[in-house]
Amino acid sequence: MNIDFDALVKTAHHSFELSLSDASVLEVQEVVRYLPAKRLVVKAVWNMRHVYAKIFFGKNFSKYARRDQQGVLLLEKFKILTPPLLFVEELPGGEGGILIFEEIVGSVNAELYFQHNSSSHMFVAKHVIRTLAQHHNNKIIQTDLYLKNFLIDGDDIYTLDGDGIRHYPKLNKSRALANLAVILSKFDVLEIEAWLPKLLKLYADARGWEITPDLNDVRAIINQQRIRFASHYADRKVFRQCTDIAVYYSSLYFQAIARRFDLKQLPISVEACNALIDSGIRLKSGNTCTVSLATVEGVLVVVKRYNIKSFWHGIGRAFRQTRAAASWANAYRLNTLGILTPKPIALIEKRFFGLRGKAYFLSEFIDAPDVKSFFERIKNKNTETAAIKEIAKLFYRLSLLKLSHGDLKYSNIKMLDGNPCLIDLDGLRQHRRTYFALKGHVQDLRRFMQNWQDQPTLYNRFIKEFSAVYADHQALRLAGLIN
Repeated sequence: MNIDFDALVKTAHHSFELSLSDASVLEVQEVVRYLPAKRLVVKAVWNMRHVYAKIFFGKNFSKYARRDQQGVLLLEKFKILTPPLLFVEELPGGEGGILIFEEIVGSVNAELYFQHNSSSHMFVAKHVIRTLAQHHNNKIIQTDLYLKNFLIDGDDIYTLDGDGIRHYPKLNKSRALANLAVILSKFDVLEIEAWLPKLLKLYADARGWEITPDLNDVRAIINQQRIRFASHYADRKVFRQCTDIAVYYSSLYFQAIARRFDLKQLPISVEACNALIDSGIRLKSGNTCTVSLATVEGVLVVVKRYNIKSFWHGIGRAFRQTRAAASWANAYRLNTLGILTPKPIALIEKRFFGLRGKAYFLSEFIDAPDVKSFFERIKNKNTETAAIKEIAKLFYRLSLLKLSHGDLKYSNIKMLDGNPCLIDLDGLRQHRRTYFALKGHVQDLRRFMQNWQDQPTLYNRFIKEFSAVYADHQALRLAGLIN
């Protein structure tokens, strides 16, 4: 099996054929997922059937293939819906293993269904929770819980990813609730706040429990899981080679690029980034930060360079995370948590044997006015009211997620189709302690409301909407917005 997996990743719809031991041929039509040196998931045709195949390779491939197979067999044993496993074998030459699954034609994974059917969010939540209760009733835990690991086919829910399935003969209540909290943390924080009592009752009934779990206890576990996942993804995963990110580094530079953009001419050097900044439209010039709008292969890109002002400033920054890296991580953090921000494209850092120097953050350009310009242009009262509500919801989301931005002046909030979009993320923090989260949120509220001091009508409308959206008014009182 002489296949260049890296080449397949770069060409997402690249097709190839794989001969199997029974003389059948797997005709690959599309590369669905790639984990470097571990696994390739493809959509294919096999024996005139539409299938998905998992190809395992690299070190310990047989261990992972066997674990995935055993997980599927466990699901089938307990009559939990999962796509039928049609074929299992080690590939010729002992270079890998393969599992072939029947495609559930017409189905869609719950994550995509959720994204494209806003009116059906509760439908997805109910079905997934019932399925999870079925897992737990059979002493099964899915250790890698994501919405995309469930397929929706009408009223049927299929469980995917046998690799994450574990059997716990003595599954206790606390472990089950922790597992439930993981999937609940994947839903929008405002929706879960509203739905949680009903979903907990649904889960308890499906488990045959007479007493519904304590609301505050489960809410606390959900918050812990949400912060844990966001931190793992944003602070660790996007800085290493993975499905979403391509990483290149040496003793003199570090580069992380979002694979989804696949821009062949994307700068990979400090010199190329500087050329982009010099040739682009200058948006900001400052001692610590220079920002330009440039075009790369027809795509508008915001290039942000974090400067080193002096020798001593350079010494002070050399041992710390760069502001560009903080922006890169926080962009992914917000995307993960469902808060609108420009998509990150690349992080490039100049290094000298591990010591950090100038750093560059590239993101997509959002062609939208800042929040102040938006309200100056809007003449329609309904549009204005809807925008104020969305901004109030954004602030309440930030509060619930224990996020503080650090500088919410009007220029750092863009209005994209009436929805607020946060930019300038190098000062954003996700707090673990309630005290610091509240303190940061109060500062964000005060900074934001300073934008409207000379517009009392708009100022009062914001306060009215904040009061309506926030379930707990403590932050509003501490910010001096209400008595």
